[in-house]
Amino acid sequence: METLNTLVNDINALVWGVPMLVLILGTGLFLMIYLKFMPWLNIPAGFALLWKGRHKDDDESGEISPFQALMTCLAATVGTGNIAGVATAIFLGGPGAVFWMWCTALVGMATKYCEVVLAVHYREKDERGEHVGGPMYAIKNGLGSRWAWMGGAFALFGGLAGFGIGNMVQVNSMADALQGSFGIPDWATGVATMVVTGMVILGGVRRIGKVAEMLVPFMCVGYVVASLTVLALNYQAIPGAFALIFDHAFSPAAATGGFAGAAVMAAIRFGVARGIFSNEAGLGTAGIAQAAGTTRCSVRSGLIGMLGTFIDTIIVCSMTALVILTTGVWTSGASGAALSSAAFETALPGVGQYVLALSLVVFSYTTILGWSYYGERCWEYLVGTKSILPFRVLWVVAIPFGAVAQLDFAWLVADTLNGLMAIPNLISLVLLSPVVVKLTREYFARRRIQAAVSFER
Repeated sequence: METLNTLVNDINALVWGVPMLVLILGTGLFLMIYLKFMPWLNIPAGFALLWKGRHKDDDESGEISPFQALMTCLAATVGTGNIAGVATAIFLGGPGAVFWMWCTALVGMATKYCEVVLAVHYREKDERGEHVGGPMYAIKNGLGSRWAWMGGAFALFGGLAGFGIGNMVQVNSMADALQGSFGIPDWATGVATMVVTGMVILGGVRRIGKVAEMLVPFMCVGYVVASLTVLALNYQAIPGAFALIFDHAFSPAAATGGFAGAAVMAAIRFGVARGIFSNEAGLGTAGIAQAAGTTRCSVRSGLIGMLGTFIDTIIVCSMTALVILTTGVWTSGASGAALSSAAFETALPGVGQYVLALSLVVFSYTTILGWSYYGERCWEYLVGTKSILPFRVLWVVAIPFGAVAQLDFAWLVADTLNGLMAIPNLISLVLLSPVVVKLTREYFARRRIQAAVSFER
């Protein structure tokens, strides 16, 4: 077992090593430049489209509204990565890791925009008449049969990774938080989560979309308000926190207190890796959910979908990072969720740990829902619609095991598979980028014509 663990550790280090970081950041930067920085310039337009997309336009063009599609994406991405992942990045890479997390998100907006555009443009209808899409369909329908193996590889990696990253790891974090803060036994958390998850995912994407639509805005706003409260109490430390982030992004962080110190390469590596784990830009998952949205325009879906990266990392992850840095606990030697909990408890004695625990529970639960849909679509691509019900049952049954198990090895394997998902997706994004640029130009040309006609009237 030790040999296997060492082997997987070595593979994980290779998958998340310098070549992968260059591939992810390089692809995002290439796409951002190729699109002439359009995603940054259209953030307000994306939010306007999101507000308009709260209701379904046409049942024939999708199963859930564009708003529900984005909430499903956020349900999957806003999870332990936003709380434990950010804290781990700071613990291993120092405050400078936050800067590289931001960089990942800023170029990742272009990556996610392209993922969604291609997923919607190349989506299909399955045997049940539901829309299905994602990198595997973009590869098959956009690149042709010679590249079909790459779509199958993505689906296999995603279908397996989901049970770790999107299921057992999430419920394990929930169980730890509830046991530590409220004394609830791990098995009880597992059983309760299994029941409420089953009630949702057995109803398919429409029910997942409805639950995500209710829970995700509430949890994101609630967490941001709690974080802003901490920052208001420590407002004098905010300039110093930003100084730490920018200083240590380009210079080593010296050892201090319980912090062991970190080289610049560690800041880059863990900042990018945790950023990708959190917002999933480059993994291709967002397109799977957006392909189910009611839309006849892939570019509109892309403008809405790219907001997931902005909300997840630039807003939610930044809140966690600033809370940790302004409270000064980043040098305590704690890591993961314990570090985030210590930060909230320091600022809000007697209350902070419970706020953090409840946030982690809701974040983790919605991730289980979102990833259940991703995994389902991956296995449907590989096996067909006959796999849907068995997958849903297996997904629900795995939850209580995740709550009580030691998942160090499972986490490592899932993290490796998560990284492997990015490779076929990023290759297809580069090869199909001319299609994205063509669709984008046509969309904005139509908008200019429509605006000119409206002005003349």
